[in-house]
Amino acid sequence: MQCVIICAGKGTRMLPLTESTPKPLIEVCGKPILQHVVEALPEEVTELVLVVGYLQEQIRTHCGETYLGKKVTYVEQENFSGGTGDALLCAKGVLTDRFLFMYADDIHGAAALKEAVQHEHAILATHSESPEHFGVLIQNEDGTLQGIIEKPKDPPSNFINIGGFVLDTHIFEYTVAVSEEHGELLVTDMFTQYAQDYPVDVVPQDLWIPVGKPEDIEKAEVVLCPEK
Repeated sequence: MQCVIICAGKGTRMLPLTESTPKPLIEVCGKPILQHVVEALPEEVTELVLVVGYLQEQIRTHCGETYLGKKVTYVEQENFSGGTGDALLCAKGVLTDRFLFMYADDIHGAAALKEAVQHEHAILATHSESPEHFGVLIQNEDGTLQGIIEKPKDPPSNFINIGGFVLDTHIFEYTVAVSEEHGELLVTDMFTQYAQDYPVDVVPQDLWIPVGKPEDIEKAEVVLCPEK
């Protein structure tokens, strides 16, 4: 199974740390965020598809052709600000079947990822006290995904998207426009369309640590290496 990890962005919210280092290589507990992401992946994942862009040579040098025992394939996102949907489209030519889609700055617990890949199609989710800052999940009566609303002013629930999709290459049959509000192509818009035709199971994630800003590093280390 392949796992797409998007690593191309400039990480502007992580400045000044990302002035000379790509965000996936910023360290938490003495190792890059990307390493935390890959270490949590289930054994079913045998190949990493890294979507690179900003300071990509550092990522290529760090990971090489094999990273933590998994083959690595690189694809380039020329428009660093094109959005998550654009990043996924960049990987279209190397994807063959079912795959995981992950963000490079979200650290996940391994157990939920292991469960997710047992489903034909799945999305990881968790509850949030401030869902208006995230993509909010809407579920069908049977619990499967109906859709994702990005940063709604009046959230219909507090169950949010945290990255971590199990899908297949049928996702490329769905085209969406650039979000007028966000100015980029959103993978969540593509996934919402996908979910209308392919039942997507929602898998709760007990351990989710987003590392998007410098202050998030300390928060993550409190959880991951409290002895530090």
